[in-house]
Amino acid sequence: MLQVRARQRARIGVAGQTVRVTRPPYAVREVAVVVAVLELGLVLLAPYYGPHRDELYFVAAGQHLAWGYPDQPALTPLLARLADLVAPGNLVVLRIPSTLASVGVVLLSAQAARLLGGRRASQVATAVVVGFSVLVPGLGHLLSTATFDMLLWTAVLVVVMQALLDDRPRLWLLAGALAGLGLNNKHAMVFCLLGVLVGVAAVEETRPVLRTRWPWLGGLIALAMWIPNLVWQALHGWPVFALAADIAREYGGVGGRLGLVLEVLVMFSPLIAAVWILGLVRLMQRPDWVLVRPVAVAFLVVLGVFVITGGKGYYLAGLVPVLIAAGLTSLVHKPSGRRRLEQATTRGLAITSAVLVASAAVAYPAVLPLLPASTYAGSVWADLDGGQLDTIGWPEYAGQVSAVIEQLTEPERASVVIFTGNYGEAGAMEWYGVGRPVYSGHNGYQEWGPPPEDATPVIVVFPTNPSKWFRACEDRLKLNNEADAPNEEVGVGIWVCAGPRGSWADAWDELSHYSA
Repeated sequence: MLQVRARQRARIGVAGQTVRVTRPPYAVREVAVVVAVLELGLVLLAPYYGPHRDELYFVAAGQHLAWGYPDQPALTPLLARLADLVAPGNLVVLRIPSTLASVGVVLLSAQAARLLGGRRASQVATAVVVGFSVLVPGLGHLLSTATFDMLLWTAVLVVVMQALLDDRPRLWLLAGALAGLGLNNKHAMVFCLLGVLVGVAAVEETRPVLRTRWPWLGGLIALAMWIPNLVWQALHGWPVFALAADIAREYGGVGGRLGLVLEVLVMFSPLIAAVWILGLVRLMQRPDWVLVRPVAVAFLVVLGVFVITGGKGYYLAGLVPVLIAAGLTSLVHKPSGRRRLEQATTRGLAITSAVLVASAAVAYPAVLPLLPASTYAGSVWADLDGGQLDTIGWPEYAGQVSAVIEQLTEPERASVVIFTGNYGEAGAMEWYGVGRPVYSGHNGYQEWGPPPEDATPVIVVFPTNPSKWFRACEDRLKLNNEADAPNEEVGVGIWVCAGPRGSWADAWDELSHYSA
């Protein structure tokens, strides 16, 4: 039995009397089984197919630790660096932080169901549906800023829910610390905080909380943790805005906005979308959930912001697990508390969860390496989601560049440098060890160049003739992979050039670019 202080309850619109809230225990054993199965599956799949282009970039960024990078803050590169120190070149170790983050999302989702009054069945169903949706295992398979973004957004929402429900104002400080960590992973955490702020302000029963110091102290904690990254951005000319503009150009049109909404609807699975939409509606409607209604408002606010400004559907991933918890809990736990009805609907909930997971499993080959690489590359799953194409072919590409290096004379091999058109290619050359310095003008790599002025000749990995920037270029080979995976590297040329036109410093200004 949890005692909630009457004074604060009266202040936020609950009857001016002591309120006793009975909360079910956390379904520790059952949820532990769910996360153990998820973790085991992700660890077994971790070595396949190969590193993603973003993972290669994070490892490279971890070799140049800083408070920030043009396209993200420092958290994910730091985790990549730690993994690389523990076991260099080991894909399983590199991906363990993401598998643990996915487990964290499941644990928090079950806690959200518990906070909403969900008993064992609701908590377990939430853990199963969230844990074995399409997106959570898919993000858990790769070291990605999106994985930790989902974890930290979910964590902030669950802590805010508990702060509001239990009249524990100091939990706002924890929410602020989690948000600060999130701001050091992706700047998109700003929109989560905006959504929470608008949500709390929009609901009459929670609005008085903003007249206390605790939410603002939490915000100050988040800001203090974010300041080093903001200083880095300011000193480097705010490249984050150049990246944001690139994303807006790509996703900001009518097609991009419709695509964002569609992605939000299908990213956990289309059937699971019906559950979280139900949860969204119930959070807006049920009187007994009025104190957590800000979560629903936050989702609507953030969705609206990204539809207007342009963005990607998975940016909202951290808001959905709580909505799933609300949807599943509302199927079983009714305000009337009729036990017999709840027992009957619990059996239905188990069947519903099985159907939902089965609907998600159909899409697993699109996000997990369950098929041979060549089979996946030519399948409908690659058409549905081509993200795994960016994990195929890297050792072959590095081997092909190494073969061109071997064609050079001995003095040339001793002084040659490699320049690539994007960070994935550069990261692959370093991960697989071509034995020569690697440079690129793409995003963070531009900060780690240019090469020394006497660095010649140059092997240029580039999709078009690089003679605009380099002299005496000869096309030696085209990148290809045995799986016939149609990623953006296929057909890219490997050129041997005598050196840059003019100085490396002059060429670097033209070769440097930002893109998402």
